[in-house]
Amino acid sequence: MSKVSHGFFSFTEVTDPSAHAAYNAWHQLDHLPEQYPLAGIVHGQRWVSTPQCRAARAVNGSALDPIHYVTCYLMSEPIQQTLDDFFALGAELHRLNRFFGARRALLTGPFRARETVAAPRVLVSAAAVPYRPHRGVYVVVEGPTEADLTGALLAQQGVAGAWAFTTDPALTSRRWTAGARRITVAWLDDAPLAVADRIAPIVAGRSGVEFAGPFETITPWQWGWFEPHD
Repeated sequence: MSKVSHGFFSFTEVTDPSAHAAYNAWHQLDHLPEQYPLAGIVHGQRWVSTPQCRAARAVNGSALDPIHYVTCYLMSEPIQQTLDDFFALGAELHRLNRFFGARRALLTGPFRARETVAAPRVLVSAAAVPYRPHRGVYVVVEGPTEADLTGALLAQQGVAGAWAFTTDPALTSRRWTAGARRITVAWLDDAPLAVADRIAPIVAGRSGVEFAGPFETITPWQWGWFEPHD
């Protein structure tokens, strides 16, 4: 059984085009490591929508069009205590001037983990998929639906596993984005752009999709995707 009950997501835009390296240094070397001492934080990951990934989005609604990154913190029960600790740490880091200003979250909040699947070829359990090395993810954000997407994604070459998360009506706060949604994340062990071509026909005709696109895994100190090149 997975010890994860929720995923806390942040779909983030960096508002200063020159600040991507600074943002990545802050998040990977300062902010993310500080989350792990919290009892309820199981794992944290963040991925980048490079210019090539942006061009490969199958659905790109106006609300999430500006995002450059998506972050997911996997959290355990008791979820309310975990969220309280999470936000208390954030407040303390703000007080210490250890927060990054040139950013805004366009979709954020805790979502309950619902469906978890793994491709038989990868051998690991569905609960272990997020901890397996991967080359990126494919993320779909849509309105409430009973039509699960994980099986269709898992059938695609290069998808190691997929998890679906849904809005938890028991958790309400002005801290996160209002509205009910389903977020599906597929972890990829093939090139994200190649997998995106295979997934696009599945999601493009699906009703209620707000966003669907690939993201690359971030390697520390290799943050030059948005820098101008001669």
